[in-house]
Formats: sequence, structure tokens, C-alpha cells
Amino acid sequence: MACWLLKTEPSAYSISDLVRDSRTRWDGVTNPQALRHLRAMRTGDDVVLYHSGEKAAVGTAKVLSGPAPDPRDPAGKLVTVEVGGARPYARPVPLGEIRDLAAFEGSPLLRQGRLSVVPLEVAQRKALARLGAAGAGRVSRP
Repeated sequence: MACWLLKTEPSAYSISDLVRDSRTRWDGVTNPQALRHLRAMRTGDDVVLYHSGEKAAVGTAKVLSGPAPDPRDPAGKLVTVEVGGARPYARPVPLGEIRDLAAFEGSPLLRQGRLSVVPLEVAQRKALARLGAAGAGRVSRP
């Protein structure tokens, strides 16, 4: 099963909104590379939610249904996925801490800061979960 990092501006749609709504259609993605990642998503894939304004990973969710055409796109080029089951981290994981993790060396999250949909490796997902857990300390490169 794959894992993806989805960026959102918390003032537009936050993890709190997803907790409240229980599920949402993830839409509005127009970048060609991010759209390729959306098209690769499958039901059951893991998601890490990232608040762009805070520059922090804030929790997890699941892909509830795979890619479908965006009904608001008359040209038919955009796709959406359904995500839900949000579980906020006990504490946000700031980008500064993510940069210090060896698992993220070379990651598109760090190389392409404006990319709104980023694939994650298992080690990256686990590192974020560890840091987001209550009482987690700062983890630096060895």
C-alpha cells in the first residue's frame, strides 16, 4: 500500500475540518506532477496531512476511493480522490524537524516545496508518526 502527503492551507481546509466532516473530496489540484500522484492513489492508501501555512505534518487519513474525474472541470483533465478517517498527531511535526530526518533526504517534499501531492516512503511515514506521537523528542540525523 502506498502513502501520500497531501498539502492544504489550514484556512481553506484543515485536519480539524476533515475530522468534523469525516470524509471529503480532495480537489483543486492542477499541477501536472501532483495530478499524476493523485491518479496513482488507490483505496486504502495512507495519507499524511500537511498544513502549508504552518509548514507542518499534522496527522493521517486514508484514501477512501480512488481517482475520479473532477465534476467541476469541464475540460475533464482534473481528478479527485475521497479521503477520510483523519487522525491528528498529538503534536504537529514542523518542516524543520522533517528536514533533519535522514529518511527525507532527496524527498520531493524538500526538493519541490510547492508540490501539493507528494509520495512518501514507508520509513518517512513511520518517522512522521513517531515524531507526531505524544512526548516525541526531536530526532536528528545520525
